[in-house]
Amino acid sequence: MTDILLIQPPVRDFYLTAKRTIPYGLACIASVLLEAGFSVEIFDGLATSKSRIIDLPQEMNYLREYYPKPDRSPFALFHHYRHFGYSFEYIGKIAKDSGAFLVGISALFTPYVEVALCVATSVKKFHPECRIVLGGHHPTSQPVSVMEHKAVDFVLRGEGEVSMPRLARAIKTGTGYASIPGIVFRKDDGSLQINAPAVMIQPDHFPLPATHLIKQKFYKRGAKASAVITASRGCPLKCTYCAVGASSYLPYRRRSVASVVKEIEMAITRFNAGFIEFEDENLSLDKKWFLHLLDEINTRFNGFGLELRAMNGLLPTSLDEALVCAMQAAGFKTLNLSLGSTSEAQLRRFNRPDVRDAFDNVLNLAEKYGLNAVGYVIVGAPFQSAEDSLSDLIFLAQRRVLSGVSVFYPAPGSKDFEVCSRLNILPETFSLMRSSALPLSHITTRTESVTLLRLGRILNFIKHLKDKGVNIPDTSLNNRRIGNRDDRTETGLRLLQMFLNDGKIRGITPEGDVFEHRISFELSKKFIQRLKGIHIRGTVSSP
Repeated sequence: MTDILLIQPPVRDFYLTAKRTIPYGLACIASVLLEAGFSVEIFDGLATSKSRIIDLPQEMNYLREYYPKPDRSPFALFHHYRHFGYSFEYIGKIAKDSGAFLVGISALFTPYVEVALCVATSVKKFHPECRIVLGGHHPTSQPVSVMEHKAVDFVLRGEGEVSMPRLARAIKTGTGYASIPGIVFRKDDGSLQINAPAVMIQPDHFPLPATHLIKQKFYKRGAKASAVITASRGCPLKCTYCAVGASSYLPYRRRSVASVVKEIEMAITRFNAGFIEFEDENLSLDKKWFLHLLDEINTRFNGFGLELRAMNGLLPTSLDEALVCAMQAAGFKTLNLSLGSTSEAQLRRFNRPDVRDAFDNVLNLAEKYGLNAVGYVIVGAPFQSAEDSLSDLIFLAQRRVLSGVSVFYPAPGSKDFEVCSRLNILPETFSLMRSSALPLSHITTRTESVTLLRLGRILNFIKHLKDKGVNIPDTSLNNRRIGNRDDRTETGLRLLQMFLNDGKIRGITPEGDVFEHRISFELSKKFIQRLKGIHIRGTVSSP
């Protein structure tokens, strides 16, 4: 029997990146609960290789024309919609067997909130005497809609490390909830009390996350474990598409270098971690602090073979040679760089700086120090044109960098969410607020967004060929037959040859049938034409 059960729900989507799903936030909350004297367990509903194909939700039926068949080509996007993780019934039975008086369910991401609510319904069905609380970004931004579900007893807005122990004590002792930071609950008259989000003022005053409660074996990379670390909270930037920047309730706070290093040491010595992902919104903003952290990592853990990553993106203007050199020495192998857009008008709409010069400088430094690089651009945002996004791809084509194309989605709590609401272009349901659902059709249409995604895949395949020393196929060649369809490079070469000849993007089924994807033919032809006038670079090769 345990006092408190914390649950990471399953996910329903076209794909899942397991290395991005370590339940770090739940481990942070578990640590303060343990310190307060409660017994705690984490049930990770994603820590299994189980997945099953499920029907595409009715609200997503329009996606069938964009993802019509399974595709084994290098230009593939999505097809099957899946339930990743354990079943709702199984999770409900786990909750019952735990005997927990309080069950906390993570609802970090808006498109998955319905899954979190299904978990709550199942938990209440099998364990009706427990109290259920939802926390995470979505309940923080949309507490009223979450509380409409009767299985949910409470919402905790903001950072649960502050409020969860107080809620647990209140339930245990029968005292009131009104003074708990971030609490949302039903009052006797049925109305809701909604408190302001809770904030950790001094992150160093909180214990290190209880990562021993995470199913470490599931998240191994090869022979070593993976770990997630957050060295700061919030972000001082005011990007309009982001819900956690300076425009939100969250202040920007950094942990001390000593605290972060202690957490890294725990991950290495206790779990044999070999890969560490920093989940910070902007890890490198404070150059002095970041350089100190890198130097400490290099000094303390040199020889452990650590690989470090910051996949949420690094602002190019925050990086200089001293930092890039120190990153390479500490264990970074890839720089994930946030470009946003090359359009000055779009950058103004995003409230982002123009980082093109800094981006080029960092790419030169990455090449000097033997680091790979990925450059991320956003497509399909309100008022953003497909032509501008095409220019972003051409910009990336000419540089030693992998292209990362991210389809815009409206995040509740962001300025752009408010813009979409005013324009009446928000998707009809929360489930559609994800990149894979191509959520907006504004200045850039859905067809153009999916075309830009596929063109990004084609560009990266061309870069791959460059790196391998393989010639780009001549469109005049007659050999367009696909031989070994299990050879992705051979398949890609033939499909690329057809694409460069007529502008049509094709896929190939597991059975070997070639088919055409629905795209913007006009955008595709413009891409081919603009490629002819530039020198395309690979991701590892020199000019």
